[in-house]
Amino acid sequence: MVSDKYYLSDMSDRLPPLTALRAFEAAARHLSFQAAAGELNVTPAALSFQIKSLEEHLGAPLFRRLNRRVELTEAGLALSPQASEGFQTLTAGWRAAKRVLDSGILTITAGPAFTAKWLAPRLFDFAGNHPEIELRFAATLRMLDFATDDIDIAIRFGPSDQDDPPDLHRALTIEEWVTPMMHPDLAQKYQTIESLLEATIIFDDSMKFLKNSVSWADWFDAHGLATPDLHGTHFSQADHAIDAAQSGAGVVLGRISLGEAALRQGNLVAPFDTALIPRANFRVLCPKGAETRPGTRAFLDWLGREAGRMEGQRDGRRMVLAGG
Repeated sequence: MVSDKYYLSDMSDRLPPLTALRAFEAAARHLSFQAAAGELNVTPAALSFQIKSLEEHLGAPLFRRLNRRVELTEAGLALSPQASEGFQTLTAGWRAAKRVLDSGILTITAGPAFTAKWLAPRLFDFAGNHPEIELRFAATLRMLDFATDDIDIAIRFGPSDQDDPPDLHRALTIEEWVTPMMHPDLAQKYQTIESLLEATIIFDDSMKFLKNSVSWADWFDAHGLATPDLHGTHFSQADHAIDAAQSGAGVVLGRISLGEAALRQGNLVAPFDTALIPRANFRVLCPKGAETRPGTRAFLDWLGREAGRMEGQRDGRRMVLAGG
């Protein structure tokens, strides 16, 4: 028997007003009518009225009103997660629609080192050819969400055999490799592979998260040389290791993606012909279908051309698969 305070609708599948559901979702999340009202910028009385109308629509209470707090009833507990998910989906859809219309803004996420050493030095070219596109960068290693974080393109480094999410399109793969890099003055001192055993070593630990990482021991092993316990300065960020090598502090097993600009400008040299290929690469991802949008397509094409420019650094080198 239903309390006379509520009634069962004869149209049980008819959705209630969106404003009432929004009021419930906020109140269920905060377990406070006052906090929910503040979030939605309405008075507590107005929010309470919306929730009451929702309860009448359902024919059952959604909250237990206690002395200074509220708690969800069984019906409220059933509705709360679905309501939250529904509003998250609506928000994501709304943001996606706005991004389609706002073709003049392109938001890219990449790691801090790749942004600083690879993207930033090249952006003048893209900006000069596409003044109509405003680029925004989120330089972070945190995995951002395309929908909730308003991301158009993600550049991520990870294992080569890593699968992409089914809703994403891999627009480009940028290969990585490493080789000893040093200031030109040091190249006069360390002219043989054996002489590097006496060099001041800079350790780039940025790829240690990989199951099959690369190390100085791997590089010397590719030449049939056993290595003693090498000592030197360790950097967790690859760009910091590259900066230290440019200053002449030592020799780094440098990543081509981050050292290529310095090599091209003559601030670093890579005099030895052996390079190691890690079992990892950069994946350039975007939501499926987004790759055809004019702004996204322009940036992806430019990215592909710039990545192709690095291929010249491979000329004359012996490429060895790390761990192979």
